[in-house]
Amino acid sequence: MSSQESALMAPPEPETKRSPFLEALGERVRTLRSRQGMTRRAVALAAEVSERHLANLEYGTGNVSVLVLLQVASALQCSLAELLGDVTTTSPEWLLIRELLSKRSEADLRRARVQLSEMFGEGGNAQERKNRIALIGLRGAGKTSLGQRLADDMGFPFIELSREIEQFAGCQISEIHNLYGANAYRRYERRALEEAIQIYPEVVIATPGGLVSDSANFNLLLSHCTTVWLQADAADHMGRVAAQGDMRPMAASREAMEDLKRILEGRSAFYSKADLAINTSGRSEDQAFEALRTSVRQHLTLPV
Repeated sequence: MSSQESALMAPPEPETKRSPFLEALGERVRTLRSRQGMTRRAVALAAEVSERHLANLEYGTGNVSVLVLLQVASALQCSLAELLGDVTTTSPEWLLIRELLSKRSEADLRRARVQLSEMFGEGGNAQERKNRIALIGLRGAGKTSLGQRLADDMGFPFIELSREIEQFAGCQISEIHNLYGANAYRRYERRALEEAIQIYPEVVIATPGGLVSDSANFNLLLSHCTTVWLQADAADHMGRVAAQGDMRPMAASREAMEDLKRILEGRSAFYSKADLAINTSGRSEDQAFEALRTSVRQHLTLPV
């Protein structure tokens, strides 16, 4: 029997068992990509790696060098974050604070964050925070239409933060990303948000859906505004965005609905930090507005 025939008759080699660590790493990469609302192709281009390499990373295959780093960290009895130089490992105080918070519940962590904001003077004026109403959520939730109506009802100015960002940049948001990149966009976003907070003690702000993806900008919003999450299910988001003739960022994907669901899933934990939440699915615009108006006025102890 020839060696070629022997090879053909030999049982196939069992599939290499994937590392749980690499699988978890891949899941975190997918979650972060979804939170940013970016396709795999877009991330690969920005990172200057092949789309195939990024796909392997997301599905937990290859990347043996990451496992080597994990083994070195284990030998040194430290976390992989400490080996790579994460900011929370740069001093003994950071390490002690991280250890203190590591096993706390979400509710405890929220209380700690609020108290730290107050301790370091990041919280702003309490009354002004109440009277700045910021609507958060994905496109298609109704932030612009409901925000304008709420502002009219409250007698407050209305700001669509995306338009303010474009004015600062002198071009459309899509062009900011294409010409200058995501980091530049976040700088314009922060500048627009800071100016809105500085100028308006009373205002309704419709925020970009991805603002929660930047922790610094989201912290600023939470510290200076009463936040309202306008919720909707994925099908409603997709339908409303399509009706507006705007399919960003899903247009480049053949799996638009799955992409949208993953974006919503990736951001929901952040949206849920809002002071209030209103579900707009299954409601007409008038019904959604009445729910929003009632909830906000009750929160601000105003007559309904």
